Amino acid sequence: MERPSTPPQAKNANPSKPIASPPTPEITRRIEENRLRAKALREQHESAARASGAPSIPRTPSGFIATDNVQIPNTRKRAHDAISGNVRIRETPSTSRDGRANGASPAPASGDNTDQAKKDKDDGAIRPARKFTKFVDYDLGKMTDTKGGFLSAEDDPWNKAMSGSTATGNGKGSGPGEGQEERPKGMSVQEWERRQLLKKLQRQKAGPFEPGISVLRDEKERKRCRECKSLEIDFVWEEVFGCAVCNSCKEKYPEKYSLLTKTECREDYLLTEPELKDEELLPHLSKPNPHKSHWHDMMLFLRYQVEEYAFSDKKWGSAEALDAEFERREAEKKKRKEAKFKEKLLDLKKRTRTDAYRRQTGKLGGDSGTGKKAKFGDAISSGGKHIHEWGRVIEKEDGSTVKTCTTCSMEVEEMEF
Repeated sequence: MERPSTPPQAKNANPSKPIASPPTPEITRRIEENRLRAKALREQHESAARASGAPSIPRTPSGFIATDNVQIPNTRKRAHDAISGNVRIRETPSTSRDGRANGASPAPASGDNTDQAKKDKDDGAIRPARKFTKFVDYDLGKMTDTKGGFLSAEDDPWNKAMSGSTATGNGKGSGPGEGQEERPKGMSVQEWERRQLLKKLQRQKAGPFEPGISVLRDEKERKRCRECKSLEIDFVWEEVFGCAVCNSCKEKYPEKYSLLTKTECREDYLLTEPELKDEELLPHLSKPNPHKSHWHDMMLFLRYQVEEYAFSDKKWGSAEALDAEFERREAEKKKRKEAKFKEKLLDLKKRTRTDAYRRQTGKLGGDSGTGKKAKFGDAISSGGKHIHEWGRVIEKEDGSTVKTCTTCSMEVEEMEF
């Protein structure tokens, strides 16, 4: 057996072809000049394309451009700049709710160029997605550790229970900036409370915002209380209801100046929804709902104005006519309720097909053919269950014992053990 060895070097297949000599320095210089000239032209074209905003030409990490002779595979590794942190955050969509990108939020979309969006961008806040506006991921790295397992008002601005601001009661749930006012940054709590107090006094026309009582006005222009002729009237009521009355008279005469809700006006005075929504007919005072802050505002009506309209010729005419209409509606309501109960009870009997219902209709009993009403305990004549009435036991010739039914003549053999 021969020992394996390295095969000899292959000889030139075409001995007639001469071996290429190395390029001369002149040829090398020309090749380098052509390469630099092509590189300068390529950089010039790329700078012009970038200035015009045209898309960049795909190339390999080595710098080759895809041509007819040069093929670039699709499965290429991305450069380090393409996956760096700044580029990743810059290319993140505006609806991303990743807490790690907090502090470098992407720019808002063209349709989302609002003050709140600019503020969120500057503050690095996490904006919710368009379809999930009530769901926000929190950046746990920037939240305050309260050591109690709860969030503070600064870390959870979307929590209405901790916002401390009063909702406007527009009937829709709203976050910060929608129906609720947030304390601006840089303002202390004392300044914020003072500002809210001034707004409340301005809304109620009290304190420094109360209209002054001037002695220079004509006596006819002065607004006085319609009961005690006092000058210190409730200007909110005077503006909303057109009723000049002081606070003491409101408490003194509750049968005239108490406030009624829309439900009370609809049920007690039988007023319709269009009549209650007509502010020219019945003015109302809007207040936030005490049960739920995100419900609709309460509509409060003045009692004597509601009674004047309800007892006028435009509606019922008098209190007696209103009582009569109320009794008529209650009687009709009771009648409809009883009729509905009887109908459901009859339907239940029809579906269950009880013997009581069949007796009531005359389908059971001995006189069912005559159409008479059957009674409980009557014998079933037809269609019922047969009960045997056995006679005496008779012994046959073969020794077996038999008994016979006296009604249907059925025989049954008995055996004694």
